[in-house]
Amino acid sequence: MFIDSHCHIDFEDLANQEEALFERMASAKVTHAVCIGVNLENFPRILKMADSHQNLFATVGVHPENTEGEEPDVACLAALAKHPKVIAIGETGLDYYWHKDQPEWQRERFRVHIRAAREAGLPLVIHTRDSAQDVLRILTEERADTVGGVMHCFTENLAVAEAAMALGFHISFSGILTFKNAAQIKEVAASIPLERILIETDSPYLAPVPYRGKLNEPSYVPRVAAEIARLRGIGIEAVANASSTNFWRCFPRAAEAQGAA
Repeated sequence: MFIDSHCHIDFEDLANQEEALFERMASAKVTHAVCIGVNLENFPRILKMADSHQNLFATVGVHPENTEGEEPDVACLAALAKHPKVIAIGETGLDYYWHKDQPEWQRERFRVHIRAAREAGLPLVIHTRDSAQDVLRILTEERADTVGGVMHCFTENLAVAEAAMALGFHISFSGILTFKNAAQIKEVAASIPLERILIETDSPYLAPVPYRGKLNEPSYVPRVAAEIARLRGIGIEAVANASSTNFWRCFPRAAEAQGAA
């Protein structure tokens, strides 16, 4: 019924309770989840977890905050993305909050990921923080509209959402949407077409109300759907059905993997 389009359940605090985590997902009617890659060193661990659970998918990429470890190139990312459980390239993008000098290496790494996505024929998972205009500019310059993807954990304004959707991207909302001070994001969630909305936890971070400040997990993603339903004045079932349909459309490799299982 619900799909967590972005989580990090390979991180230690969640990985050490793997089986119980999936049991709680099932109890919460969370049918699938995507474990997002943030570096190449831990990608084999994510892939092993995805191979062990039919309802878990993976992505491959290096997060823009990561300044150490193996640096990706197009050939490497495209080769790793050939695995049938890998449904997207990322998490990639720009983060000028942690890197206030807006380093060129970060922008070049972003371009590498977009080029790899185009070569692999897979969508992108985009991270942006204090960098929306450069993210949109580079997505346009690198013709990311040919693959599309998702703007994950969206925290920007409606104009940025509309620009991203014009490039073929979906907008994904996390537990931040449930926070009282999230007026800008609530406006976006209430305004954009339901056909472009995805839901996520970004666990183990950003737990939604009433779990704010605690360890987050995929079983909490219905809380995000409930807030979208409240903002739009519709039933939670409508949000669950639409966001799940959107997920399969955004990530066609996921549908292929399910069909082959």
